[in-house]
Amino acid sequence: MQASDLLVACLEREGVEHVFGLPGEEMEALLFSLRDSDVTFVPTRHEQGAAFMADVHGRLTGEAGVCLATLGPGATNLLTGVADAHLDKSPVVAITAQGSLERLHQESHQAINVLGMFAPVTKWNTQLDDPDIIHESVRKAFKMAEYEKPGATHLELPEDVAAEETEMEPLPVRDPVPFAAPNPEALDRAEALLADADRPLVIAGNGAVRTDAADPLRTLVACTDLPVVSTYMGKGAVSDADPHSLMTLDSGDEGEAASAIAEADLVLTVGYDIAEHDPADWNCDAAIVHVDSEPAEVYEAYNPEVEVVADLGRTLHDLLEWCRGAGLAFDPEWYAGLREQIVADVDRSPSDEAPFALRDVLPLLRDAMAPADVLLSDVGSHKMAIAQNFPTYEPNTCIISNGLASMGIAVPGGLAASLAVDANVVAATGDGGFLMNAAEIETATRLGCGYTIVVFNDNDYGLISEKQMDHTGEAFGTGLTNPDLPAFAESFGIDGSRPTTPDELRGAFEQAIGDGMSLIEVPVK
Repeated sequence: MQASDLLVACLEREGVEHVFGLPGEEMEALLFSLRDSDVTFVPTRHEQGAAFMADVHGRLTGEAGVCLATLGPGATNLLTGVADAHLDKSPVVAITAQGSLERLHQESHQAINVLGMFAPVTKWNTQLDDPDIIHESVRKAFKMAEYEKPGATHLELPEDVAAEETEMEPLPVRDPVPFAAPNPEALDRAEALLADADRPLVIAGNGAVRTDAADPLRTLVACTDLPVVSTYMGKGAVSDADPHSLMTLDSGDEGEAASAIAEADLVLTVGYDIAEHDPADWNCDAAIVHVDSEPAEVYEAYNPEVEVVADLGRTLHDLLEWCRGAGLAFDPEWYAGLREQIVADVDRSPSDEAPFALRDVLPLLRDAMAPADVLLSDVGSHKMAIAQNFPTYEPNTCIISNGLASMGIAVPGGLAASLAVDANVVAATGDGGFLMNAAEIETATRLGCGYTIVVFNDNDYGLISEKQMDHTGEAFGTGLTNPDLPAFAESFGIDGSRPTTPDELRGAFEQAIGDGMSLIEVPVK
């Protein structure tokens, strides 16, 4: 078969349903191979949007999302979304076209060193310079992208290679390689530290959600009365309705979650990456037990006493069995008051007309969503409010980018989420992030997607203004103006609204969520 046909056949073998991307001249053979396959090619309005779609697909499903771009500017536009997947530990396979091999040794139109550019933000990347290596390279790209800790991989397909013939066939997809059981000696040391602790605390990171470790973590917490604080990307590992949950690291009007970490005499981190949140901010002198699939990063502020590097679920199960056998449980009194304060701080509602206080809006949004519905947050001041104050009840139902933390992810990510999950989807964004990739509303309507876009509009890069005000007492370079956002939405053929009272706001959320594609502009201060 033709080399481009083989690549697409390999994608089919991997179970790929959608490839998000932009067409390009040098990928002509690959595009027509996609046309004749069971894989749906989704033309997007910008390569960054395509990469974010693949990124969010990977976060939600654990299966690699696939994005496609041409050489040169197409590849550079793809880079931000691929880097986001890299730091957020999301499985993505990026494919870029390239000019013919015969012209790559010299300066050439649109030709840059794409492999070198992608190297720092991928687990592995390679050029498909021979059609007979495509079947192995595609299998390796998916295997490495999806293997814990997941991330991005990249394949470059030169135009002339795509048109060559090959007799190779796709390789079969094997079951994922299982992680080893926890080391008994490391487990014994962790158990000894737990036995000596009076106020141990769990910090649940992205890995606790990503690796299906949430169920054993919930059982361990229920059995031992351990309190749990989540990172922004670990939200939902333990339900925020659970009395053991102290929500996220920055929750509480007076920093109650941070106070709990400071008071703890042992911290058990589960699936935590320091890219998620700087542990230097924890103000914690307690011993740390690091439970993860990889050893801890070397960092003065995060130097675990014990590292249990193994399958997270099995490690938590073994800890649970030991705690049960030892009859180990902890007095929840030391953190119960802190939880009460956090819950009281979250339970609020708008009392005035627009512009609203952003945090006051979130309970109305939460009330309009079912526990299994998915909220996808963009990056900005609203992200901080959602991370700290939006109760999350199930794993992978509050998607926040906090590794690379790139603005512009919400609108394209909402599209990917609506294709990936059988639940209502809300894409929450600020006015700054919204207009970065708002054109993907057209992509969503073309596909018949149905999700709700909530734009918190303060006509400002508000988080930057807030930080500048804290540091200097003034803000500069952050003010914005915006179009009429409901009219903008209606120009794409979707409903748009701008509620200005609390009752209108509640009604807008209740009417829009689950009722097709729509946009709600929420004026905030």
